[in-house]
Parts: sequence; C-alpha cells; structure tokens
Amino acid sequence: MWHTGYGIEINLSLPDLGHPGRPDLLRQITARVAERDPQLLECLAHHDGRDCLSESGGKSPWMFIRRGRVGGRRPLVASHLPVTHKATPAESEQHKATKERIVVTASRYGLDADAEVPTANRRSISDALVTGPGGIRIGWEVQYHHLSPSSVHRRSVNAVQQDITPLWVAKDRTASLIDRAPWARVDDMPWRDIAGGKEMVIRGGYRHLQVWKCVASSDRHCLVTDGAGHCGEVHSDWFLPALCLPEKKAVHLEDLVLSSATGESVPVYVPNRGSGRAGRHMWVTAADCERWREMVGEKTPLPVAPGQEEDDEITFAEQEIDRNCRAGEEGWFVSDARPIRDLGQPTGGFTLPRMPAQRSGNPTLILPVERAAASAALGCPPWELGPCAECGQLMRRYGRDTAMFCGVCREALNSR
Repeated sequence: MWHTGYGIEINLSLPDLGHPGRPDLLRQITARVAERDPQLLECLAHHDGRDCLSESGGKSPWMFIRRGRVGGRRPLVASHLPVTHKATPAESEQHKATKERIVVTASRYGLDADAEVPTANRRSISDALVTGPGGIRIGWEVQYHHLSPSSVHRRSVNAVQQDITPLWVAKDRTASLIDRAPWARVDDMPWRDIAGGKEMVIRGGYRHLQVWKCVASSDRHCLVTDGAGHCGEVHSDWFLPALCLPEKKAVHLEDLVLSSATGESVPVYVPNRGSGRAGRHMWVTAADCERWREMVGEKTPLPVAPGQEEDDEITFAEQEIDRNCRAGEEGWFVSDARPIRDLGQPTGGFTLPRMPAQRSGNPTLILPVERAAASAALGCPPWELGPCAECGQLMRRYGRDTAMFCGVCREALNSR
C-alpha cells in the first residue's frame, strides 16, 4: 500500500509499518476515512502502474485499513473503498421501527424523548435520547449491523462526556458491541412485529445478583471447587432472569426504557472471575448494584471496561510486502466468523469468607459487608441478624419463630 502524503510504501505486517521514524503513522492510516483524505492510501499496484483489479472493475484504487480475524490473530488488512457494510432494507426498517418504539414508549410513560439527537459537540447522534425525571439521560443506539469495536468505544466515550449513558441494542449474539458498552440484546424480529407492538424480551445484557451459602442443600454449585464439593462459604454471581432461583420475570424493552431513565436499573461493569481485565457490561437493578458494592467493599463507582480488549490487539506477521492487487480474489483474505459474545453464563462470581464467628474483642461488631452477605444468604432483613448464643456464628436471631442457637449448635445440644 502506498501513502500518498509521505510518498512511502507501507508494510502492514510490520509493527513499525516499515518506518520506525514515524511513530504516529499507524494512528494516521487507521483513522476513519471521514476524518482524513480519502485518497491518502493507494493500491500499490495502481501506484506502480500495474493493473488494479478494483479500478478495472469500476471501483476505487483508494484504500482503507480494517482489522481481520484469523485463528485468534487480529492482522491489519488493506481494503479498497468502499467495502463498508450497508444496511439492507430489512435492517433499515427494523432500525427505524425499534427507534420509534423506544420514543413512543418513553413518551407514554411521561418521559422526554426525541429521535436522532446530536450530542452537544456534534460528534455523534443518538438514535433516541430519553430523559428521566431526575435528569438521567439515556442515549439509545440501535445497531442491527456490524460496527467496529473502536467505533463502539469512541461513540460511548463521547456520550459519557456529554453526561449521556449509552445503551446499545443488538439482535445478534456475535455483535461486537456486546460487553464493550452498556447493551441489551433483543430477538431478530420483522419490522412489522416491532412496529405492531409484539413483545420484545431482553435476551441478554440484563442480570440479577444471586447470593447463596455453599452447603450440600444448595441448588447452586461451588465457585471455589467448581462444583466438586461444598466449601461452606457465601457465593454470589450475576444470572440472567431465566437462570435465577427462583426464576425472575423477563425484562422487556418497555421495562428497560422506563427503569433506565428513572434510575431503577443501572449499568455496571463486573470483571470476570480470575481476570482483572475481561468482564461483562450489564444492566442491573439499583438494589442489586448497591448490595454488590457492599459485598465487595466498593464504595466508589464500579470499574469501567478497558478501551481495547485482548482479542482486539493488532498482531503483526512480519512478512515481505505484497505488491499485488488482491481486490476481488476469492479466498485472498477471509476473516473467521465473529465469535459469540453473548454467552449467557453466570459471571462476576465473588466468594465471601464464611460468615465469621463472634469476636471476643468486640462481640457486637458486625461489618457491613458481613451483614449484607449474611442477609442475602439467610433470606432475612439485616436487622434480624445476630450471633448464635453458642458459637457466635451469624444467624437469623431476631423476629418471629427464631431461636438462640444456630442449626449446628441445636443439633449438638440435642444430642447430648
């Protein structure tokens, strides 16, 4: 590929692109075409005076850079303009119907809502902007065709800078926007069903916090032993509504329109178990979010997702430059199928050490994190918690039909 501005050849397989003295070159050539000269990058065959298959086919000899996906690698690939995906008529109608349904739903609930609202700096436009009574602004982004991860990140950051919470809507489990920003996935439905009011269930992107004590009678498996036994500690994890015990009511698009604008549902980012980098974006109830923060000791906002994930990092094969035009060649470069990103399994598991015994130094002291975990595990209000009179273990001590001793101690006392 030829850089018309500098008059140099570019080798996309090298980390320095073949020009170690130009550290800013990668950023320049990977910028959006709308933000640079469309004729900045030229097919090398065309520049050398040889046949450019794209130009001879009635298209352009000018190029742009995209990221491929081959066997876990993310090489840079030069493509002729234009190659970007254009929404099909069906996708366009789906997009329009979903956008209108969001605005109509918000208006029916008495919320301020408008379609195609540009941000203050004019860098992006929300498909629908819904404003709640407390001033919470939700920027709905209906994205039914592929969008690059960098575009998702850039537009999400721009929205947050304008005090708008982005909420991306996808219909495909492989959508690149999943877990790169607050999101929700709906079914792939005909636009007439969307416009006609057929229920739109949130299939992914909304979760509930489940807390349980890891004992033999628990219906959940142990996060420490990975199901091989029971550790006696208190576990928590985030589950889809259908996988909760008992099963939670499904969340519909209309529910999320209202609850996100009123603050009853909030976006969080929860790191995966064993990985401080990878994680999940999800919408959760405000109550679950507060309880989670108490359990993990988070008093500040939960961490945001990294701008670039491991599977987006560019890889370089360090090969000789290819001087041939490959436009239109079947099998020249075909990216692997996009991986499924909406997997649906529980995520963000956290284990609290077993509910502590009463401390002799200060027998009445119960830390907030211990109280929150015990309350969730025992299924009782926090004010009904107290220490077992025998062993000091936290238990449901106060209220109707309670006892002075925990189950283990009662069994031991009765067997004497």
